[in-house]
Amino acid sequence: MARTLELAERKPGERCCDLQARPSLTFEEAGAVASDFEVLSHPVRLQLLDVLARNEGRVCVCDLEAAVPVKQPTVSHHLRLLREAGLVESEKIGVWAHYRVNRERLAGMRQRLSDRLKDLS
Repeated sequence: MARTLELAERKPGERCCDLQARPSLTFEEAGAVASDFEVLSHPVRLQLLDVLARNEGRVCVCDLEAAVPVKQPTVSHHLRLLREAGLVESEKIGVWAHYRVNRERLAGMRQRLSDRLKDLS
């Protein structure tokens, strides 16, 4: 049962209702989780991660471009965001870039999101 303060007991600035109504994570922690969700919040990025996660080793950018319904500049943009988030790594071989998923970083993100979603239940 929530503990409440009677109106007469309250000082200015004190809450009058459920004193346990506080977030379980800090603003910084919430920001980190929001960033995780943000990087996953676009269908093209999810498709690119799906292709990379299902294909061990390196995938040529030409194959990634063929796998999604957008043009090359948009694919490059989404790959850059995934690289900046640390979820994919790239290696230049000749004129082509080859990508692979960073399984350790992806597993860490999966765990963070899973933990936070459990907290919401």
